[in-house]
Amino acid sequence: MKPRIGFRSLLGALAASWLSAHAALPDEIQVYTGDINAPGETGLELHLNTTPSGSSRPSYPGEVTNAHGWRATAEFSYGLTPSWELGLYIPTVLTRENTYYVTGPKFRAKWMPLQATDGVGYFAGANVELAHVDQRFDQATNGLELRPIFGYQDEQWLLAFNPVLDWSLSGPDKSGTADFAPSFKAARTVLPGVRAGLEYYMDLGHIDHMSTGSEQPQTLYLAFDVDRAPFVFNFGIGRGLTHAADRWTLKWIFEIPLR
Repeated sequence: MKPRIGFRSLLGALAASWLSAHAALPDEIQVYTGDINAPGETGLELHLNTTPSGSSRPSYPGEVTNAHGWRATAEFSYGLTPSWELGLYIPTVLTRENTYYVTGPKFRAKWMPLQATDGVGYFAGANVELAHVDQRFDQATNGLELRPIFGYQDEQWLLAFNPVLDWSLSGPDKSGTADFAPSFKAARTVLPGVRAGLEYYMDLGHIDHMSTGSEQPQTLYLAFDVDRAPFVFNFGIGRGLTHAADRWTLKWIFEIPLR
């Protein structure tokens, strides 16, 4: 006799399957703009974020969930040419049980052929990132990201759009089909050296079969950019807009002086 599968069990299995396919470690939460290091210039940023209210149910066996955890990522960068920059991420996680993990390295290369002149004008380019992540945080332990970068800025406004494409290179969701995860940023100068605005992040799933409605993780951040030396940082308060997103997230990005 075949075992009977209840309707709720079927829904749970489908939800777990979808969540496992789209789980991702939020080691950096940002919309890329036209910033790039000058040739020979080195940079260091510290990305911090925490989820005071979010899902604590693993979407696959052994997953470390985001709820009540802290993520800290050191990002090293080096300006190779006027339009090329290389970067290295070292993400770490402190779980709600106070267990500490180094989750795996990420390497990137940014190309910005169109740059705003003296901080005014359009910018465009792309960032390519290759990542290896511990299986506790993503079933796709190896991933490739292509992040086109488009935007405009002047003394009053900063507008940016990143139509991100993600490929899983390993794990049960390994596929030649990319996930589409666009993000947007709109910020206005409110004080000298201070911008306030909104950042919007979403994940639409596979580009050939996009998710809809509440299945899409969507988060809206009220974000502030401060550039008043020696204090240069981004701070955001994020609210999940769908059931697939964590309810509340706080994020910081600090620029660490190296000189």
